[in-house]
Amino acid sequence: MSVDEVIEVALAEDLADGPDVTSTATIPADHRSQLDLVARADGVVAGLDVAERVFEIVGPIEVTVRCSDGDRVRRGDVLLSAVGPTRALLTAERTALNLLTHLSGVATATAQWVDLLGPDGPKVRDTRKTLPGLRALQKYAVRCGGGVNHRMSLSDAALVKDNHVVAAGGVAEAFNAVRTMYPGLPVEVEVDSLEQLVEVLGAGADLVLLDNFTPEQMREAVAITSGRALLEASGGLTLDNAAEVATTGVDFVAVGALTHSVKALDIGADLREVTDAAHD
Repeated sequence: MSVDEVIEVALAEDLADGPDVTSTATIPADHRSQLDLVARADGVVAGLDVAERVFEIVGPIEVTVRCSDGDRVRRGDVLLSAVGPTRALLTAERTALNLLTHLSGVATATAQWVDLLGPDGPKVRDTRKTLPGLRALQKYAVRCGGGVNHRMSLSDAALVKDNHVVAAGGVAEAFNAVRTMYPGLPVEVEVDSLEQLVEVLGAGADLVLLDNFTPEQMREAVAITSGRALLEASGGLTLDNAAEVATTGVDFVAVGALTHSVKALDIGADLREVTDAAHD
């Protein structure tokens, strides 16, 4: 889904039965204002272009973006200013904030992981546990926070999970089946034991997901692998144990919470009246 499609769906939810009745009743059609989107908490911003596009679609509104996606912002920083008809500004406000606060929340959560894992630690990756229609935007926000994207869909890379293993008759059998049918495609294999790890390494796997391994088991897996494959830790990972996981030697950590249950960054909208002369 494109950015414009996401925005149009969101606006349609607000305007499905007609215009903004509150603004129409209380604000003259020719009334003009400036709306500033202001950080109410420290964080990493993402989605400024998306918010700008909301105002452009609702328009006619002139937008000034005052920082860049990926910037670390402080409480009180003005992120974006929009000038135009007050009715239009207030019609666009909630959709712009919904997208900007959510995407900035994703970027902020990702940056927290990046900071705890450190520059020499594993890279934090997202998952496909994304909100319907928002995958591309959420994964963009992960990159803004310093993270790395996992696959975008079920077709751009293979991930052999436990149910595939059951259906194929074994972890090596599942891996070999994918390699045979799609020889040029990246293949990651999920294992839940050190025995399975040894088996898939023997089959030639070069990217292995360690499912619900303890930090000690991760260290053992790193020793067994000895550089033959990249290792990704997944399951049971929290900010509380991130620093310990960072010392195990794994290459990636997969964190579904970056997208499926992230807390929005608190961003508010402050309105003030302007005149054409003041705006000029």
